[in-house]
Amino acid sequence: MNSGAPKIARGPGLLRSTAVFSAMTLLSRIAGFVRDQLQATLFGTGGAMSAFIIAYRIPNFLRRVFAEGSMAMAFVPVLNEIKERGDKAALKDFIDHMAGALCAVVLVVCGIGVLLAPAITGLFAFGWIDEPAKFALTTHMLRITFPYLLFISMMSLAASVLNSFGKFALPAFTPVLHNLTLIAAMLWLAPRFDVKPVGLAWGVLIAGALQLMLLWPALGRLGLRPRLRLGFRHPEVRRVSRLMLPTLFSSSVAQVNLLVGTAFAALLVDGSVDWLYYSDRLIEFPLGLFGVAIGTVILPHLSRRFAAADAEGYTRSLDWGLRLALLAGVPAGLGLLLLADPITATVYNYGEFTALDTRMSAISLTAMSIGIPAFMLSKVLSPAFFARQDTKTPMRAAIITVIANVVLTIAFTTPLLLNKVEGAHVGIALATALAGIVNAALLWHYLRRAGMYAPQPGWRGFSIRLLLACVAMTAVVLALRFWVGDWTAMDNPFDRVSWLLLVIAAGAAAYGLMLLATGLRPRDLRGR
Repeated sequence: MNSGAPKIARGPGLLRSTAVFSAMTLLSRIAGFVRDQLQATLFGTGGAMSAFIIAYRIPNFLRRVFAEGSMAMAFVPVLNEIKERGDKAALKDFIDHMAGALCAVVLVVCGIGVLLAPAITGLFAFGWIDEPAKFALTTHMLRITFPYLLFISMMSLAASVLNSFGKFALPAFTPVLHNLTLIAAMLWLAPRFDVKPVGLAWGVLIAGALQLMLLWPALGRLGLRPRLRLGFRHPEVRRVSRLMLPTLFSSSVAQVNLLVGTAFAALLVDGSVDWLYYSDRLIEFPLGLFGVAIGTVILPHLSRRFAAADAEGYTRSLDWGLRLALLAGVPAGLGLLLLADPITATVYNYGEFTALDTRMSAISLTAMSIGIPAFMLSKVLSPAFFARQDTKTPMRAAIITVIANVVLTIAFTTPLLLNKVEGAHVGIALATALAGIVNAALLWHYLRRAGMYAPQPGWRGFSIRLLLACVAMTAVVLALRFWVGDWTAMDNPFDRVSWLLLVIAAGAAAYGLMLLATGLRPRDLRGR
């Protein structure tokens, strides 16, 4: 091995587990692209679609809080600590009481959400208060989508248990099922409603139920299928609750920022909410494929290292996660920035989705892509704290990040709005990206200040390789993009897809070959 080649974590199965999770996530993202393309083609932007996006985003935000965000971050370290003791009965008892407590809390939240749907709509879509029909439609769809939170929260608890036992494939498949269900809802349910996006709202609820039905039986094969017991007084459940409270905010900072952006977008021209939504969906592709995969795999691993008092293994695993996040995040952000127009035109520019919608979505995608490396790093840095059951530090970073996002959104968007600049929503997208950078920087600073991580040898060589690989990728992508020309001028969708895949493949090949040429080897990325 070259002396400068980075030696990344040595924990068993880290890279293999990440690859399994990413493979399933790739299926989900492909299904997601089909779903988004169909949604854009059939329903376009503005009006009822904007109402659906708000009604979908609110329970989706709470899903990150009660499901794979806050709950998982607090639950997994305690679960692994009990698991390390080898007491199966205690583990089953904990899961039973945790499932009962979670179900009870989320049921109450869902009830409040349905009852107070008009007030919640007013909070996140206050720009529509003067549009009674649109406001009422958003409230109606929110009442349909809110119970989705119950199904997805219980599904996430099952997924956390399975992940802790190294069973990553089935939980990673659940988003595929979600997307397939929404596709079916668009094709079969939506035409049966006078306002077609209402069928999408029902599709969201059905998708949540199907995802839970998929994972719940898998717990039985581990002998851990929960019997719901109200467990608020259970000592380990109380520990999770104490850990969870600070994470309610910190683990979902990106979603908080998206909701802030959505609320501001509702004040802009009709369609702004949709343009930001479709840009974010494209950003979610690399984040889900790599960032979420790395973060999901590394959290139980770091938790086990910390529970076993293995400080050296902990820091090596974290180092592995940071390098892998950069290897995936930097080219992903750069690629979306360079290919924002071609990608948006190829995925969305059909049917009801106009050339204006394509252009507006592309400019917000360009701005948002700047933050992708930071978003990915945060997916690794946050679990570094949660694995040690430190939930207050990420919360402190999250509060500062959200304040920064609000300030930046106002600072960027207000001048554009006052000067009637076309595409004022780009200010929201840029603020979201910069806030993500602030969050990652704060987490890194707190991590180093606490002495929780010591960078492993080889970072200088790794950084040089990464830079040279990105330069090679940029040269190839720009040359091919200018040679191909305007993607929107291609009438045949097959031509758009073919050329886009060719450019992406050529850029990825240039990136990978430069990494190999400068000394990086696949064995350097293995985690044990």
